[in-house]
Amino acid sequence: MLVLLGIAVIAAGFLLRFNPLLVVAASALVTGLCAGIDPLHILAAFGKAFNANRIVTVIYILLPVIGLLERYGLQSRARDLITNLRGATTGRLLLGYLLFRQITAALGLTSIAGHPQTVRPLIAPMAEAAAPDGADPERARALTAATDNIGLFFGEDIFIAIGSILLMKGVLEGYGIRLEPLQLSVWAIPTAIAAFVIHGTRLMLFDRAARKRAS
Repeated sequence: MLVLLGIAVIAAGFLLRFNPLLVVAASALVTGLCAGIDPLHILAAFGKAFNANRIVTVIYILLPVIGLLERYGLQSRARDLITNLRGATTGRLLLGYLLFRQITAALGLTSIAGHPQTVRPLIAPMAEAAAPDGADPERARALTAATDNIGLFFGEDIFIAIGSILLMKGVLEGYGIRLEPLQLSVWAIPTAIAAFVIHGTRLMLFDRAARKRAS
């Protein structure tokens, strides 16, 4: 029962609002010691877990870089770029981004774009700048975030090695239905096309409503 002290450490640490990373580390240390594990083996387990998941720490490098780029005018340059393009509108811009997001996700490049590295610093400011006067900037930002989500969600299922495809294959096999990942990917294509058409229509309707308000 002593190994359950780790749970008590987590509860007390979060209740007292200590640093979550320190709370989890302390809980693991307490659990290991109560289980009779040598401290060096506990330290080795920490090192192995960090080494196996070190790709997760890339985000800590990415965010400061994006912050510095924004500080030195990344969003301003993005707005200037889109305002200099003739005929650019919020709907057309996001429609192109939706197509780009779906195609790259279908190829397995799910991390090539996203909210922190693309939507917030680039696409959202461009979508706001492309909107006519009187358009709701909050709705433009919301459509930008939705475009990224829809493009990724309905595009990634076309890639046969994505986790969702493998999950569906495993679940179906549990019910005696044997399908190859390629079969699931092929049937994801019509869904992705439907998502593109439906969300693309929403984007064009946003442009139409914005033009009416501006006039």
